[in-house]
Amino acid sequence: MTPTEELKDIKEIERSLIKRYRKYLWSKFIKGIKEYDLIQEGDKIAVAISGGKDSLLLAKLFQELKKNGHNNFELEFIAMDPGYHPEIRKLLEENLAHLEIPGKIFPANIFDVAEEIAKDNPCYICARMRRGALYAKAQELGCNKLALGHHFDDVIETILLNVLCAGNYKTMMPKLHAQNFEGMEIIRPLYLVEEKSIIRWMEYTGLTPLNCACMVAAKKTGSMRKRIKKLIEFLEEEDFANVKKSIFRSSQNVDISRVLGYEEGKEKYFFLDGYGKSDL
Repeated sequence: MTPTEELKDIKEIERSLIKRYRKYLWSKFIKGIKEYDLIQEGDKIAVAISGGKDSLLLAKLFQELKKNGHNNFELEFIAMDPGYHPEIRKLLEENLAHLEIPGKIFPANIFDVAEEIAKDNPCYICARMRRGALYAKAQELGCNKLALGHHFDDVIETILLNVLCAGNYKTMMPKLHAQNFEGMEIIRPLYLVEEKSIIRWMEYTGLTPLNCACMVAAKKTGSMRKRIKKLIEFLEEEDFANVKKSIFRSSQNVDISRVLGYEEGKEKYFFLDGYGKSDL
């Protein structure tokens, strides 16, 4: 992304979250927190900041939440440097400073390691390693939750990726217990916020957010997620006006009696297991 407007003063940027973009950002942020019960009394939340548009917005929304009298939780802002080019690192630092986000930047040599062990498709390994490094840093700071900047569009793209590419039906959950870090939980407060709204806000601020910033990925020619995004855009253009909402709602309206099989924990169930044992 490149800025389309002049750089705004921090007060204007903060005011825009509550006023100008209230309906599209602030209200949906609050709704997601309440609807999915993402914050409890005494939580210490590590807000992960990659430097991209989503995580910068997430950090500012959390700051506004604290300013608006929600003091029953603590915040830590953590930003990992997985091997950024010095100019990218400088951009991250400048954006954090302008937005008055007290981010703790810590190093992690992830880009080089991911390329070494998975040259053809490093993105999956990179994502796993980054998540692990963020968990570890959050625990080190005494946090019990890690807030990530995944948004509404990430959720529906994940559903389609699983259906079309993996042959299963799974969604990106609004919160999830960590498997390898005891007592830690992922939360996704932007779960109901659409990406187009985030883009508009970021353009308004005049800031230049980080993109992926990975030199390995930059050599690749697109990804499956980008192709899924284009597929959804195509469907919208072809008069599937509510396709995004329909995909999202499908994860809330699963009729177990009308699927061939499903998993619960480590157990797998086939529709014939209970067939004829109850009225359908």
